[in-house]
Amino acid sequence: MILAGGKGTRLRPYTSRLPKPLVPIGDEFSILEIVLSQLSQRGFDTVTLAIGYLGHLIRSFVGDGSRWNMHITYASEDTPRGTIGPVLGILDQLPEHFLVMNGDILTDLDYADVLAHHTRGEAPLTVATCTREVRIDFGVLTTTSNRVVHFVEKPTVDYRVSMGVYGLSRTTLETYPSHMPFGFDDLVLDLLARGVQPAEYPFDGYWLDIGRPDDYDRANAEFDSIKGTLLKGA
Repeated sequence: MILAGGKGTRLRPYTSRLPKPLVPIGDEFSILEIVLSQLSQRGFDTVTLAIGYLGHLIRSFVGDGSRWNMHITYASEDTPRGTIGPVLGILDQLPEHFLVMNGDILTDLDYADVLAHHTRGEAPLTVATCTREVRIDFGVLTTTSNRVVHFVEKPTVDYRVSMGVYGLSRTTLETYPSHMPFGFDDLVLDLLARGVQPAEYPFDGYWLDIGRPDDYDRANAEFDSIKGTLLKGA
Protein backbone atom coordinates (compact mmCIF):
# COMPACT_ATOMS: atom_id res chain seq x y z
CA MET A 1 0.00 0.00 0.00
CA ILE A 2 1.40 3.37 -1.05
CA LEU A 3 0.35 6.46 0.90
CA ALA A 4 -0.16 9.24 -1.64
CA GLY A 5 -2.95 11.35 -0.16
CA GLY A 6 -1.11 14.17 1.61
CA LYS A 7 -1.22 17.82 0.58
CA GLY A 8 2.56 18.22 0.49
CA THR A 9 2.32 21.53 2.35
CA ARG A 10 6.05 21.71 3.10
CA LEU A 11 6.89 21.32 -0.58
CA ARG A 12 4.89 24.29 -1.81
CA PRO A 13 4.83 25.94 -4.31
CA TYR A 14 5.69 22.74 -6.24
CA THR A 15 2.58 21.00 -4.86
CA SER A 16 0.13 23.83 -5.51
CA ARG A 17 -1.05 22.13 -8.71
CA LEU A 18 0.41 18.63 -8.42
CA PRO A 19 0.20 16.04 -5.63
CA LYS A 20 3.66 15.45 -4.20
CA PRO A 21 4.06 11.90 -5.60
CA LEU A 22 3.71 13.33 -9.13
CA VAL A 23 6.30 16.11 -8.95
CA PRO A 24 8.98 15.42 -11.58
CA ILE A 25 12.48 14.22 -10.72
CA GLY A 26 15.22 14.86 -13.25
CA ASP A 27 12.73 16.12 -15.86
CA GLU A 28 12.04 12.50 -16.74
CA PHE A 29 10.12 10.65 -14.05
CA SER A 30 7.75 11.45 -11.22
CA ILE A 31 8.52 10.17 -7.72
CA LEU A 32 5.58 7.77 -7.87
CA GLU A 33 6.66 6.45 -11.26
CA ILE A 34 10.07 5.59 -9.83
CA VAL A 35 8.51 3.86 -6.80
CA LEU A 36 6.11 1.80 -8.93
CA SER A 37 8.93 0.78 -11.29
CA GLN A 38 11.03 -0.35 -8.34
CA LEU A 39 8.18 -2.36 -6.83
CA SER A 40 7.54 -4.04 -10.17
CA GLN A 41 11.24 -4.89 -10.57
CA ARG A 42 11.19 -6.52 -7.14
CA GLY A 43 8.24 -8.76 -7.93
CA PHE A 44 5.27 -6.88 -6.50
CA ASP A 45 2.17 -7.28 -8.66
CA THR A 46 -0.59 -5.74 -6.54
CA VAL A 47 -0.63 -2.20 -5.15
CA THR A 48 -3.27 -0.07 -3.44
CA LEU A 49 -2.78 3.69 -3.66
CA ALA A 50 -4.26 5.72 -0.81
CA ILE A 51 -5.21 9.03 -2.41
CA GLY A 52 -6.80 12.28 -1.29
CA TYR A 53 -5.45 15.68 -2.32
CA LEU A 54 -5.63 15.96 -6.14
CA GLY A 55 -6.17 12.23 -6.22
CA HIS A 56 -7.87 12.39 -9.62
CA LEU A 57 -4.52 13.37 -11.13
CA ILE A 58 -2.87 10.31 -9.62
CA ARG A 59 -5.67 8.08 -10.96
CA SER A 60 -5.30 9.61 -14.40
CA PHE A 61 -1.52 9.15 -14.46
CA VAL A 62 -1.29 5.67 -12.93
CA GLY A 63 -4.46 4.07 -14.28
CA ASP A 64 -4.81 0.36 -13.61
CA GLY A 65 -1.06 -0.20 -13.31
CA SER A 66 -0.73 -2.28 -16.48
CA ARG A 67 2.22 -0.21 -17.73
CA TRP A 68 4.17 -1.57 -14.73
CA ASN A 69 2.69 -5.08 -15.09
CA MET A 70 0.82 -4.56 -11.83
CA HIS A 71 -2.80 -4.44 -10.71
CA ILE A 72 -3.39 -1.10 -8.98
CA THR A 73 -6.48 -0.16 -6.97
CA TYR A 74 -7.34 2.99 -5.02
CA ALA A 75 -8.50 3.87 -1.53
CA SER A 76 -9.85 7.43 -1.44
CA GLU A 77 -10.14 9.56 1.67
CA ASP A 78 -12.08 12.82 1.96
CA THR A 79 -10.28 13.87 5.15
CA PRO A 80 -6.75 13.03 6.30
CA ARG A 81 -6.67 9.82 8.36
CA GLY A 82 -3.00 9.60 9.24
CA THR A 83 -0.45 7.04 8.09
CA ILE A 84 -2.25 3.91 9.26
CA GLY A 85 -5.86 5.10 8.96
CA PRO A 86 -6.13 4.35 5.22
CA VAL A 87 -4.79 0.85 5.84
CA LEU A 88 -7.41 0.17 8.51
CA GLY A 89 -10.14 1.18 6.07
CA ILE A 90 -9.31 -1.69 3.67
CA LEU A 91 -7.80 -4.17 6.12
CA ASP A 92 -10.15 -6.97 5.09
CA GLN A 93 -8.87 -6.69 1.51
CA LEU A 94 -5.20 -7.12 2.41
CA PRO A 95 -3.12 -10.29 2.79
CA GLU A 96 -1.79 -11.32 6.18
CA HIS A 97 1.59 -9.67 5.56
CA PHE A 98 2.01 -6.56 3.41
CA LEU A 99 4.15 -3.48 2.84
CA VAL A 100 3.09 0.08 3.62
CA MET A 101 5.18 2.95 2.31
CA ASN A 102 5.14 6.67 1.68
CA GLY A 103 4.79 7.74 -1.93
CA ASP A 104 7.38 10.52 -1.73
CA ILE A 105 10.70 8.79 -1.04
CA LEU A 106 13.71 8.01 -3.22
CA THR A 107 15.73 5.00 -2.15
CA ASP A 108 17.44 1.88 -3.48
CA LEU A 109 16.00 -0.14 -0.61
CA ASP A 110 14.99 -3.69 -1.58
CA TYR A 111 11.26 -3.53 -0.77
CA ALA A 112 10.79 -7.26 -1.30
CA ASP A 113 13.47 -8.06 1.25
CA VAL A 114 11.81 -5.78 3.82
CA LEU A 115 8.55 -7.70 3.41
CA ALA A 116 10.34 -11.06 3.48
CA HIS A 117 12.19 -10.02 6.65
CA HIS A 118 8.91 -9.07 8.27
CA THR A 119 7.16 -12.25 7.18
CA ARG A 120 9.94 -14.44 8.59
CA GLY A 121 9.96 -12.64 11.94
CA GLU A 122 7.47 -12.53 14.78
CA ALA A 123 7.30 -8.76 15.31
CA PRO A 124 3.95 -7.02 14.76
CA LEU A 125 5.63 -4.25 12.78
CA THR A 126 8.93 -3.95 10.93
CA VAL A 127 10.38 -0.48 10.35
CA ALA A 128 13.01 0.23 7.70
CA THR A 129 15.54 2.62 9.25
CA CYS A 130 18.62 4.53 8.20
CA THR A 131 21.04 6.97 9.80
CA ARG A 132 20.33 10.66 9.43
CA GLU A 133 22.85 13.32 10.39
CA VAL A 134 21.49 16.50 11.92
CA ARG A 135 23.82 19.48 12.27
CA ILE A 136 23.13 21.82 15.16
CA ASP A 137 24.04 25.33 13.95
CA PHE A 138 24.77 26.60 17.46
CA GLY A 139 27.31 26.08 20.19
CA VAL A 140 25.79 23.47 22.52
CA LEU A 141 26.32 23.84 26.26
CA THR A 142 25.94 21.35 29.06
CA THR A 143 25.28 23.10 32.37
CA THR A 144 25.13 22.04 36.01
CA SER A 145 24.16 24.38 38.86
CA ASN A 146 24.35 27.40 36.56
CA ARG A 147 27.89 26.49 35.45
CA VAL A 148 29.00 25.43 32.00
CA VAL A 149 30.61 22.01 32.31
CA HIS A 150 30.86 21.04 28.64
CA PHE A 151 30.79 22.78 25.27
CA VAL A 152 30.64 21.60 21.65
CA GLU A 153 30.66 24.01 18.70
CA LYS A 154 28.04 23.15 16.05
CA PRO A 155 27.95 19.39 16.64
CA THR A 156 26.55 16.80 14.24
CA VAL A 157 24.21 14.27 15.82
CA ASP A 158 23.37 10.88 14.28
CA TYR A 159 19.88 9.39 14.62
CA ARG A 160 18.23 6.23 13.39
CA VAL A 161 15.11 7.42 11.60
CA SER A 162 12.11 5.75 10.00
CA MET A 163 12.39 5.64 6.21
CA GLY A 164 8.62 5.58 5.72
CA VAL A 165 8.60 1.90 4.72
CA TYR A 166 6.95 -0.67 7.00
CA GLY A 167 6.22 -4.36 7.04
CA LEU A 168 2.84 -4.97 8.67
CA SER A 169 0.53 -7.84 9.49
CA ARG A 170 -3.24 -7.83 9.42
CA THR A 171 -3.46 -9.34 12.90
CA THR A 172 -1.46 -6.40 14.26
CA LEU A 173 -4.14 -3.93 13.18
CA GLU A 174 -7.36 -5.88 13.72
CA THR A 175 -8.03 -4.42 17.18
CA TYR A 176 -7.86 -0.78 16.08
CA PRO A 177 -11.03 1.11 14.99
CA SER A 178 -11.17 1.88 11.28
CA HIS A 179 -13.25 5.07 11.51
CA MET A 180 -10.72 7.26 13.35
CA PRO A 181 -7.47 8.94 12.22
CA PHE A 182 -4.53 6.78 13.24
CA GLY A 183 -0.88 7.49 12.54
CA PHE A 184 2.33 5.50 12.50
CA ASP A 185 3.33 7.31 15.69
CA ASP A 186 0.08 6.22 17.37
CA LEU A 187 0.75 2.61 16.40
CA VAL A 188 4.36 2.54 17.60
CA LEU A 189 3.57 4.25 20.90
CA ASP A 190 0.66 1.89 21.56
CA LEU A 191 2.76 -1.19 20.79
CA LEU A 192 5.54 0.01 23.10
CA ALA A 193 3.05 0.83 25.86
CA ARG A 194 1.82 -2.77 25.65
CA GLY A 195 5.36 -4.10 25.78
CA VAL A 196 5.31 -5.27 22.17
CA GLN A 197 8.45 -4.16 20.36
CA PRO A 198 8.56 -3.51 16.59
CA ALA A 199 11.46 -4.93 14.61
CA GLU A 200 14.05 -2.90 12.72
CA TYR A 201 15.23 -3.38 9.16
CA PRO A 202 18.51 -1.40 9.13
CA PHE A 203 19.58 0.07 5.82
CA ASP A 204 22.70 2.00 4.83
CA GLY A 205 22.04 2.77 1.16
CA TYR A 206 20.53 5.78 -0.56
CA TRP A 207 17.44 7.39 0.97
CA LEU A 208 15.90 10.81 0.53
CA ASP A 209 12.54 11.96 1.81
CA ILE A 210 11.15 14.55 -0.62
CA GLY A 211 9.53 16.65 2.08
CA ARG A 212 10.95 20.15 1.61
CA PRO A 213 12.09 22.30 -1.33
CA ASP A 214 15.74 21.71 -0.30
CA ASP A 215 15.19 17.94 -0.49
CA TYR A 216 13.49 18.26 -3.87
CA ASP A 217 16.33 20.38 -5.23
CA ARG A 218 18.87 17.86 -3.96
CA ALA A 219 16.97 14.97 -5.58
CA ASN A 220 17.04 16.72 -8.94
CA ALA A 221 20.70 17.64 -8.59
CA GLU A 222 21.66 14.04 -7.75
CA PHE A 223 19.31 12.21 -10.07
CA ASP A 224 21.65 11.69 -13.01
CA SER A 225 24.21 10.05 -10.73
CA ILE A 226 21.71 7.80 -8.90
CA LYS A 227 19.31 6.98 -11.70
CA GLY A 228 21.11 3.75 -12.54
CA THR A 229 20.86 2.62 -8.93
CA LEU A 230 17.22 3.58 -8.49
CA LEU A 231 16.00 2.32 -11.87
CA LYS A 232 18.05 -0.58 -13.10
CA GLY A 233 17.61 -0.87 -16.85
CA ALA A 234 15.69 2.40 -17.22
